[in-house]
Amino acid sequence: MHDLPEADEATRAGVLAWMARFAAAVRAVDYRTATPMWHAKVLAFGTHQAVLEGFVNFRDRQWDSVWPRTADFAFVEAAARVLASADAGMAVAIAPFTSTGFHADGTPFPRPGRATLVLMRQGDAWIAVHSHLSLERGVPTESHGNRPVIR
Repeated sequence: MHDLPEADEATRAGVLAWMARFAAAVRAVDYRTATPMWHAKVLAFGTHQAVLEGFVNFRDRQWDSVWPRTADFAFVEAAARVLASADAGMAVAIAPFTSTGFHADGTPFPRPGRATLVLMRQGDAWIAVHSHLSLERGVPTESHGNRPVIR
């Protein structure tokens, strides 16, 4: 059996840098910064979301239902795995994430999950073409935060 196609150091660093920028945008509820990081025809789904096709659909149905209602989003970089094609034109990142949710009374709760991201290289940058973020089993899916969005 062959080993998994682990990314080389430069590819891993580039993908982790993309993930850090994206996580910072989620924490800031900054759609303006995050938008160019995604392909216009992205395919995505989440814990309770069917496959969404197209960036606007993804943003309006996934981001709007999560980002303003949660806080403190971060990927667990030390646990991230990055796999890449031989030419490093595509990469897959698999990583747990942490975040904070809010009960209806405003009290916070831990909101951990896991993510799979598929990125493709465009010039010197990475752009995401697929996203699957889902919560760990037993984590409440409803969060009642109310933070402003940067559009």
